[in-house]
Amino acid sequence: MSTTVLDVTGLSCPLPVLRAKRAMKTVPAQGILRVLASDPAALKDMPVFCEQAGYELLSITRSESNEIFIFEIRQPV
Repeated sequence: MSTTVLDVTGLSCPLPVLRAKRAMKTVPAQGILRVLASDPAALKDMPVFCEQAGYELLSITRSESNEIFIFEIRQPV
């Protein structure tokens, strides 16, 4: 299973979701997109994006500094 990392730290809404949407087009079936975001709005926006697009949101965690949100999204089959 491959993992692609998308760093959108420093970008504000709606750019993290728009970049994730574009990046998911290149993720193979069952592959993972790990999104690194600093915008607190992403905590609400990313789960909604995944639900509407049919992606599986595997986890939401924070970096050790609590400044970066880490989303793991799986591409469906």
